[in-house]
Amino acid sequence: MENKKNTYWIVVIAALGYFVDIYDLILFNVVKGASLNSIGITGDLFKSVEITLFNWQMFGMLLGGLIWGILGDKKGRVSVLFGSIVMYSLANIANGFVVNIDQYIICRFIAGVGLAGELGAGITLVSETMHKEKRGIGTMIIVSFGALGAVAAAIIGKHFQWQTSYFIGGGLGLALLALR
Repeated sequence: MENKKNTYWIVVIAALGYFVDIYDLILFNVVKGASLNSIGITGDLFKSVEITLFNWQMFGMLLGGLIWGILGDKKGRVSVLFGSIVMYSLANIANGFVVNIDQYIICRFIAGVGLAGELGAGITLVSETMHKEKRGIGTMIIVSFGALGAVAAAIIGKHFQWQTSYFIGGGLGLALLALR
């Protein structure tokens, strides 16, 4: 039997986690121009560095999917959910402090590893705890909040400095952990 209060909190945490996930993924695209220019990446080098950062983030997500999937089976989905949120939140905060491309690559890679764990763990938890007739609603709520994360990233990335936008993303993730 489904514990409604527990299921409610699992959906809320997973939805807010996915909000922050998508916020981070979209934020990079919104602030990359300002952030790369501020660390001295301009002209012909810009496109190459942009692709490099994206590739390292995607490699992090690929590796993170494997790592978090294995850890989820061994340690539990809830610990993976919160562990991944901690990882990408701290990576986002660190991203606000980067002063060179090597630091930026490391932060995007670590953020990618962290980002890969949240959605899988969240959706799996929802699927495992909700009655099969209601799983679609739980998943829809999570995905809808992700779309709102994209909107928030676009708004915040346009109205704040790139460093502050990354700090906000990291802070959102850490605030989410406080809800636990």
